[in-house]
Amino acid sequence: MLKGITKSGFNYEVTDERLDDYELIEALAEVDTNPILLPKVIKLLLGESQKNELIDHIKVQNGKVPMSKISEEVLDIFNGTGKEIKNS
Repeated sequence: MLKGITKSGFNYEVTDERLDDYELIEALAEVDTNPILLPKVIKLLLGESQKNELIDHIKVQNGKVPMSKISEEVLDIFNGTGKEIKNS
């Protein structure tokens, strides 16, 4: 399991099962050339509940969710650039 906190303060928990999912790897392989797959990557990585928490965490005052911010969060999770709590 991978637990951590992104640089912006989002707490996440990713199960080993999610990290070992072929569909996640397939979506990740295509997301650079097809950015519309990012929502699928986030859902496969975090699950529906944490995806919604991430969106609420990133949402700005006007209610919008900046794509640049959500991308930063996902990169933080994958790169471990936030504070790692536990990696077991």
